[in-house]
Amino acid sequence: MRDELILLIDDEPQMLRNRSRLLQNFGYNYLAINDSYQALNIIENQKPDVVLTDLKMPQVSGMEILKLCKQIDPDMVVILFTAYASVKSAVEAIKLGAFDYLEKPFSAEQLKIVIDRALNYRRLFKGNGKLRTQIKETYSFDNIIAVSPVMKAIFEKIEKIAKSNANILIYGESGTGKELIARSIHARSNRRNESFIPVDCNALPEQLLESELFGHEKGAFTGATAMRRGLFEYAHKGTLFLDEICELSLELQAKLLRVIQERSFRRIGSNELMSIDIRIIAATNRNPEEAVKQQRLREDLYFRLNVIPIHVPPLRERKEDIPLLARYFVDHFAQSSQLTHIEISQEVLECLTEYDWPGNVRELQNLMERLVSLATDKVITLRDLPSEMRKENGLVKKYHEDFKKATFTLPYLEAKEKYLQSFDIQYLTSLLKKYGGNVSKIAQEAKLSRKTVYSMLSKYDIRPELFKMKKKLNGGKS
Repeated sequence: MRDELILLIDDEPQMLRNRSRLLQNFGYNYLAINDSYQALNIIENQKPDVVLTDLKMPQVSGMEILKLCKQIDPDMVVILFTAYASVKSAVEAIKLGAFDYLEKPFSAEQLKIVIDRALNYRRLFKGNGKLRTQIKETYSFDNIIAVSPVMKAIFEKIEKIAKSNANILIYGESGTGKELIARSIHARSNRRNESFIPVDCNALPEQLLESELFGHEKGAFTGATAMRRGLFEYAHKGTLFLDEICELSLELQAKLLRVIQERSFRRIGSNELMSIDIRIIAATNRNPEEAVKQQRLREDLYFRLNVIPIHVPPLRERKEDIPLLARYFVDHFAQSSQLTHIEISQEVLECLTEYDWPGNVRELQNLMERLVSLATDKVITLRDLPSEMRKENGLVKKYHEDFKKATFTLPYLEAKEKYLQSFDIQYLTSLLKKYGGNVSKIAQEAKLSRKTVYSMLSKYDIRPELFKMKKKLNGGKS
C-alpha cells in the first residue's frame, strides 16, 4: 500500500464502487466518498495528496471542490471526471488549477496513468518544496543562493571584511556572481547608505572611459560642450566597483593607482585637485597573478587592490548549489511571468548537476528563464533540456547503478526485482535507439502489444520522443 492519500468523490454509488475497486487493485491508499459535504471536511482536515472528483454533482460541484482545494492548499492535485458535454467546463477547471481531467467513459489503464502522473507530480512538488525551504533557510546574502562549504566560507569572509575600508579584489570566471558579492559587501558596510557605482572597464574605449571616471571640464576636448562630473565624484563616500580591471590600459591603470594612493584626482582639463573618500572593489575573470606576469595588470596596482582577495569558484566546483539555484530561478521567473508553480523533475536536476556550466551561474539563470518561458506543462522534464545537457533517459543509469548495488547486498527476491528492472530498461532503450522511438516497430519486434510497451515505458518514465529527437539530430540515422 502506498503512503500518499487519494480521495475519490462521486455521488453515484455504482460508479464509486467500480472506481474504488480499481484503486484497490492498483494498490493505492484511498478514501471513497459519495457525500460531497463530507468530502469537504476530509479535504480540510486530512489534506489528501490527490483528489479525484466528478464534475457534475448535486450537492457541491467538482468545480467548487477544486476551488476549496486550492484555498486550503494551492498545490493540492485535483483530477476531474467529466462527460463529453462538459469538457469545456473541465478545460476551464484546468485554467483554475486542476491537474487534469478524464472524459467518461475511460479505461482502467487511463485512470492509472493519470493517477501515477499526479502522484509523481505531488512527489516532485514535495521534493522541490524541500529545495524551496532550503533556499529560505540557506546561508545566503541578497540573491546569492548557496549551501556549498566554499561559498559559505566566502559569506563568512564578507561579514568580517564588510565594515573595513580595505580595497578588495574579486576574481573568478565570468558569470560566477562577482558583482553580487561586491554589492553584498557594500550593503553590509558603513557606506551602505551611499552610492554603489559599478564600472565595466571593458565596455568603453579608453578615452571615453577616462572621461567617465574622472569627468571633464567644458572645452577639455572636442565634443566637451559642458562640464561633467565623473564616477569618482559620484562614488564619494560610497563604493566604486571596477569590473574587468585587467582590461584597462596600463596607462589608465597608472592614473587609477595615483587616485588610490593620493585619494584625490583632477577632472580632465582642470588644475583643481579634488579629494575623495571611496572604497574600491575590483574584479577580474583572469587569474590576477598570471595577469601581472603577462603585463596585463600593473604589479603595483595589483598590490593596492589585492588587500583582501576573494576567489569565486566556478559552478562546476560547487555542484551542490545547482539544484537550489535552479529552483530559485524557476520560482523567480514563474512569479515574474504570473505563472503557477513549475516543478523540476529529479532527472532534470541530475542532468543540471552533471553539466559543466562553462557560463556558470549566468548560464544556469538564462536556461531557467528559457525553460519557464517555453513551459507547456507543470513539470520541467528531460525533453525540455537542450540536447547537449539531455541524457537519453535519466533512469537508465539510475536503474543500472541500483542493479549493481543490489547484486550482492540485497535479499534474493529484491535483487532479482532490480535485475528485471535493469533488463527491461536496457531492452527497451536498445529498441528505442534502433527504431528512433517508433513504438509500433518496437512492439512488433518484441512480440508485445503496443499497450504493453506503452505501459512499460510509463512505468520507467522512458520518453520515446527523446529517441526521435536523437534520430533527427543524427540526420535520420538511429
